[in-house]
Amino acid sequence: MFKRTIISLLLLFAILMGAAAQEQNFKCQIYNKEYDVSLILNLYEEAITIPGQEVLGKVYGYLKKSTDSRAWVIMGAKVSPDDKKAKLEIINDYGSEDLEATITLQKDGSYMLTQEEGSTIKVASKGKWVKIPKNIVFLKSN
Repeated sequence: MFKRTIISLLLLFAILMGAAAQEQNFKCQIYNKEYDVSLILNLYEEAITIPGQEVLGKVYGYLKKSTDSRAWVIMGAKVSPDDKKAKLEIINDYGSEDLEATITLQKDGSYMLTQEEGSTIKVASKGKWVKIPKNIVFLKSN
């Protein structure tokens, strides 16, 4: 009986350690060079503060152009059980536009952001608004 209990506890410990060591694909910073935009993510908990916009509190992440202080804020996130896809609720930092999107980890390690319903993400570039494509690829930042 004692031996069985010890083996059970060791097995439980191994399972828990394996679960703790599981990679979190959506806790990262990713970048699209063509549009000069970054996505800063922690889709597992509201733990990110947007620099210069601390009044918004902790969020799941944000999308921001490097040369602009405005951001698109991830207010809701639901990660799939296999940790390869997540549904996002995104608003602009003024609260005037919102959308639903999906982010998917691709087999090559890149991330595909797909804007599904609602507004289109726009960023300021050289004094003009530039629409981000409905499907845009991001790579992990170095």
